[in-house]
Amino acid sequence: MLQPKKTQHRRMQKGKMKGFAQRGNQLSFGTFGIKTLESCWITGKQIEAARQAIVRHMKREGQMWIRIFPDKPITKKPAEVRMGKGKGAPEGFVAPVTPGRMLFEVEGVPFEVAQEALRLGAQKLPVSTKFVVRRDYVAEQSA
Repeated sequence: MLQPKKTQHRRMQKGKMKGFAQRGNQLSFGTFGIKTLESCWITGKQIEAARQAIVRHMKREGQMWIRIFPDKPITKKPAEVRMGKGKGAPEGFVAPVTPGRMLFEVEGVPFEVAQEALRLGAQKLPVSTKFVVRRDYVAEQSA
């Protein structure tokens, strides 16, 4: 499961997720990718589940990049605890994503394989996504 080795502060405020992704919103490494269409917190477990689904369908061919990292600590208070008495204990880490943020990128596999692999990976995520292809992509003719 993805999480930071070390953090500067144990707890963090929730913050607001408004607007569109200003960075990480274009294909940088691969030929195909999936980008979000809505704001959400994605946990390390969800990223790992999507990664496994993508890699399994690609049968370890090609290359894959994960473009998000869960570095925001999330806290939770125990059940049936009264109000007050401070903030809860850290429970896990999430990656806050806004619309347009690139989540996964793939390269080195045919169009159909990449599309199906990223579709299977997107099913594991709590956010609606869109399949994108690099602008200068040309389908290689199989000889």
